[in-house]
Amino acid sequence: MSLELIKEIRQITGAGMVDVKQALDEAGGDKDKAVEILRKSGSKIAAKKSERQVKEGVIALARGADKLAVVELACETDFVARNEDFIATVDSLAQKLLADGQGDFESWANDQIKNDLIVKIGENLRLGKFNLISGDIIGAYLHSNKKVAGVAVLAKGSVELAKDIAMQIAAAAPKYLGPGDVPQDVVTKEQEIYREQLKNEGKPENMWDKILPGKLQKFYSEVCLLKQVYIKDDKKTIETLLKESGAEIKEFYYYSL
Repeated sequence: MSLELIKEIRQITGAGMVDVKQALDEAGGDKDKAVEILRKSGSKIAAKKSERQVKEGVIALARGADKLAVVELACETDFVARNEDFIATVDSLAQKLLADGQGDFESWANDQIKNDLIVKIGENLRLGKFNLISGDIIGAYLHSNKKVAGVAVLAKGSVELAKDIAMQIAAAAPKYLGPGDVPQDVVTKEQEIYREQLKNEGKPENMWDKILPGKLQKFYSEVCLLKQVYIKDDKKTIETLLKESGAEIKEFYYYSL
């Protein structure tokens, strides 16, 4: 049982060291099982924190007429991530992807990183996620720290609306579009956790089925883009905003370093 593993689980759950060690013992050293055990015991869980582990680096966007290129490049230190030359380098990678497409981009970029950029910059670098997104209505938002970005592609609507939804994605980190997109095994696992929580809280078992739907709705409001509260108007959900605008989300992307 390594200290690094204990530290990682503490960061994910907020649980104390003793509780983490006990959970790991019970889980036979399996990280995911240990996290589940801690959740069921009612320990504090920082779900968003677990999904947004901070890594140094930069995200770059490059826009064309009907395309958007996104490239992540990770580095060792924030000092390098804030360097203008490093930022310009990642921008140039995104421009390359936009111009030439995804075909040979990964092998080309890795060669550039290995043979040129690491020597030039003096740190270990790693190509992260990259994507070339197509669509007539694309909205993109890159946070000022260049570590978080959101992209929304609309089938109907305006570019301005797509930009607002992209900002929502960057701020709220949705994992799914709507409840129907959440895999059944994920829903089942959440229900199991909620039942164990209710049991530990001493709630009567005959009340569980009445309480569970509310807990699931709260879960959907956190992980499903359509059910999230709109960051620019807390009286609306994204679903309501789209209905009012006659718009439709075709696909969305969330990036975080």
